[in-house]
Amino acid sequence: MSAPLGNQFWKARSSHGRTPIFATPDDLWAAASEYFEWVDANPLWEDRIVSYQGATTHEPVAKMRAMTLGGLFIFLDITRQGFDEYRRRQDFSAVVHAIEEIIRTQKFEGASADLLNANIIARDLGLADKSEVTGKDGGAIETKDVSSNELARRLGFLLSKGLRPKEE
Repeated sequence: MSAPLGNQFWKARSSHGRTPIFATPDDLWAAASEYFEWVDANPLWEDRIVSYQGATTHEPVAKMRAMTLGGLFIFLDITRQGFDEYRRRQDFSAVVHAIEEIIRTQKFEGASADLLNANIIARDLGLADKSEVTGKDGGAIETKDVSSNELARRLGFLLSKGLRPKEE
C-alpha cells in the first residue's frame, strides 16, 4: 500500500540526505593524515637481481609510493564528487586545499629527487616544457609561397654546391 496523496511524512525526518562521513574539518584532516602515514609506512617493492662474487640473489628494494588523490579517496572510502563537496564547504576548504598541496608537493619532490618517475609525475601535475618560436623581433613567422620551379632551382643550386670539391 502506498502513502496517501498529499502526505507530509517527509517533514518528520530528522535529517535529509546521507550523513557526511567527516563531521568537521579536523575529522577530515585526521583521516588524511592517516593516509599520509600509511603511504610512508607501505612503500612499493622492487625485486632487484644482485650478483656478488658469482652468486646471484633476489633482493627486495623499497621504492617510494606516490600519494594520489585517487589513493586518498579509496583510503577514506569517498568519491571524487564527495571530496569536491567538502571543497565547496567554506569550513572544509582550507583543509581540502592543504591536503591537495601536500599530495602535489610529495609527488613533485619525489620526482625531483629521482625517487618517482619524473615523466609520469610531470604529466600528472600538468607540468610541461614549452617553447615558443617567433619571427624577427618577436613577431610572427613569415612564410612565402615558392613555386615548384623556384624550389627546383634552389634545390639544384644547393646540390651542385655540395658536389663540388672544397677549395682550400
